[in-house]
This record gives sequence, structure tokens and C-alpha cells, in this order.
Amino acid sequence: MATSSSSLSHAKRGRAVAVAAASSAAALLSFFLLVVVLVPQHALNSPISLSSDLSVPPSPPLPPPQAAALMRVAAEKPVSEAEAPGGRDLSMPPSPSPSPWPPSETPVAAVLAQEPAAAPPPESRERRCDLYQGRWERDEEGQYPLYHPGSCPYVDEAFSCQENGRRDLGYLRWRWKPHGCDLPRFNGTDFLERIRGKRLIFIGDSMNRNQFESMLCLLREALPDKSKMYETRGYKITKGRGYFIFKFVDYNCTVEFVRSHFLVREGTRVNGQGNSNQVLMIDRIDKSANRWRRADILVFNTGHWWTHGKTARGKNYYQEGDVVYPKLDAIEAYRKAMNTWGTWIDNNVDPAKSLIFYRGYSAAHFRGGDWDSGGTCNGETDPIKTGAFLESYPSKMKIVDEVINRLHVPVVLLNVTKLTNYRKDGHPSIYGKKLAEGEKVSKRRQDCSHWCVPGIPDSWNELIYASLVLKQHHPQSLR
Repeated sequence: MATSSSSLSHAKRGRAVAVAAASSAAALLSFFLLVVVLVPQHALNSPISLSSDLSVPPSPPLPPPQAAALMRVAAEKPVSEAEAPGGRDLSMPPSPSPSPWPPSETPVAAVLAQEPAAAPPPESRERRCDLYQGRWERDEEGQYPLYHPGSCPYVDEAFSCQENGRRDLGYLRWRWKPHGCDLPRFNGTDFLERIRGKRLIFIGDSMNRNQFESMLCLLREALPDKSKMYETRGYKITKGRGYFIFKFVDYNCTVEFVRSHFLVREGTRVNGQGNSNQVLMIDRIDKSANRWRRADILVFNTGHWWTHGKTARGKNYYQEGDVVYPKLDAIEAYRKAMNTWGTWIDNNVDPAKSLIFYRGYSAAHFRGGDWDSGGTCNGETDPIKTGAFLESYPSKMKIVDEVINRLHVPVVLLNVTKLTNYRKDGHPSIYGKKLAEGEKVSKRRQDCSHWCVPGIPDSWNELIYASLVLKQHHPQSLR
């Protein structure tokens, strides 16, 4: 009897061990299935970096006998609802799971940049296409000008060539074509969306006012209700006023202009005889800099005011610290002034929040003299096609290149010098003034520096738009 009882006890213990082993195996299987089902969701939803998220370390492999036992138990014993993670019957076909992210055929870099897989990264596009090397092509599709002459009320008299009597239209029928790519067509609605809630400000001389007026006209063309755009203080654009703020109501953004001929400070100094003389403080930023702060997109320029008068002569005019130079070369003074501007940019602009453009020097096309000594450009109806002038590059632009390359804050150079070298036909010339009835056009003084609007400045703004669309040097905050 004792032997029989002992055998029975051993049998019961054997069955108990088998049941325990089966339960343990089922538990291991449940845990394994729980890991399989839940880990991918964790990898997708956790804010941990992509590399650590998607590199889940594999579970250690089971020893061969234990793995075989687990597989045998799984085949003999179905998992109950209570044992299934989430109370789901794992014997039923699972509901479709989301597609893996990123899809295996999609480059991770493209997903992170929110670019379609087929589109190359912005850096590749930029390397492949230099926006400033190209040629002017005749517009055969009737897409230019981008707005009709006379349709925009924000072109001041000096640039409104058609309203001032110019009758040829050929200068309006050209488009800038970079080598190897096309400029994206300017889309005013898209541009306004990109600057929604932001400040775009043009800072510089009358060439930047030229570009500012062009931008206002391009954006106005996109507005169904033109009354939703206005100068905030009711000012009419004239060359006599140096500060304008235009509000775009539906986009809660502003486009502004601040006049600053040199970007550094103009002032006066009293000499030993008690007389006051004008000076240019080349080591101090312009007083208007307080208006530049906290802008989201800034477009700077200076150049034409350095080529004539007391600025070019440089006698008792340039001041650095407390010293007024008896004589200083204008190019050296320009270099010092641009370094002052660059220091201000590095110390006052957050590159994560603001985008900086510097628009380069645009060519003048005087024949037979300068702007104040009989220079002319009337009668020009076509661009320059050949000649050394096309390859000329002002020494001031070489200085701009050097300064921008030394800055810590990225600056996009709108290098329009070469593309404007071609365009001797685009200036107001004798059409910079509206004539009274019966008044004859005077050819005595002509404007061969500024540009008709519509006209060349529209292309400068197309280049700004292209930089935004192609994300060339584009901060995250403005994407």
C-alpha cells in the first residue's frame, strides 16, 4: 500500500509539474506576443529620437529545448481571451495594423524634412541651381509683366514709366532664366501665407524703395479685396518720406520700408570755427536700427550713395570714434561700414527666427556722363547681349561677399549685379516725371540707375520667393 500510495503521489506531482510547465510556457508565449504587438506602437509614439526608437534590441533567443517545449504547448493549448493582451482573442485574425513609418521605400531624411520621397533635399536643389547665373529670355507665353502698368497705386512717380509717357513695352516681356532650372512663378497668395503673422522689412536707399514698391504691387495683385491692404498711418508713398508700414489684414502681416542710405549713421560735427559739417559715422549703426529689430525677414542694401559727391571724395567726411579723417578712400570707408553692419547682424539677429537678405548692387547704365553730368540712357529697348560690361563686378560687391562670408548669422545674398548688367533698357531714363499737358520731355537729366515698375525689381522679388520655395538658407520658423 505504501508503494502504491507513493506511486500515486509521484504521478500527481508529475501531472502538477507538467501543468506548471504548460502554464509557464503559455505565460512565456503571452509575454512574447505582448512584446510583438506592443513594441512597434511604442516605437512609433515615443518622443525618443528616431535612431533609438527604431533600434529595439531583440529578445535573447530561447535555448533549443525550451523553445521546442514552448512551440509544443502552443500547438496543444489555445490561448484564452483572458490570457490575450488587451482581452483580444489572438486566435482570431488581427485587425490591420498601421503601415510602418517611415515606409521602407521612403528615405528617412525625406520624411523628416517633410518632403515627398521623389523630391531631392533642398540642399541638392541649391547645389544644382545657382539662381544668379543665367540669361534673360523673351517671354513667349504672355506671363509678363506680373501686373499691368498703371494698375498699382503704390508706384511713386519716379518709377511709373508708362504713366509718365513711355510707350514701348518690350522691356516688360523678359524673364530671368537661371542655368539648369526655372524660377518658380511668383505666387502672391502663397507668399502671403508664408509671411502670415510676420514682418517683412526693406532697409536701404531708394533702390530698396524700388523693390519695396514692386513687392507691394505683386502682393496686391493676389488680394481679391484690395481694401484689405493699406498703409497703417495713411501715408502716400513719396521719395520724401522714409518709413512706410503696409498692413495685410487677412494675413496679419506687414511689409515695411525704412530708408537708410548707408546702413551706418549720418550725423553732424561742429568744427573749431563753430561750423557744423555733415559726417558719416562708419563705426556706428544707423539710428533707424531700432525699427529693424524683431523683423522676421529683412532685406538690406546700400551702394549707390557711395559713388558720388562728398561720399566719393571722402574729405573731412568719414568719422570713426572721435576722429574725422581728413581724407579716406570711399572703398575703405565702405568696407568699415559693412563690417559695422555685419557686427550688428551677428549681435542682434536670431537666425532661428529671422531670415536676412542682402540685395547686391544693381548696375547703372549712363552713357556720356554720370547722373548729374549729362549721362543718358534714353532710347534703349533691348538688353545688352555681349561685351565686357556683362562680366564687370563692382569692388563694393567683393567687399559684401567678404563680410557675409565672415558672419555667424547666415545672410542670403541676392546677387542681382550680373542680371542687372544686361538690362540697360529697364531704367526710367527720361520717363521719371509725369508731364503736365503740353510739357515736353526734358533730356537734360535722366535716371539710368533706378528701374521702372513693373520691371526689373519684380525679378528681385521673384528671387526672394524662389529662396523661400526652394528653402535656400531658410530658417525653420519661416517654413
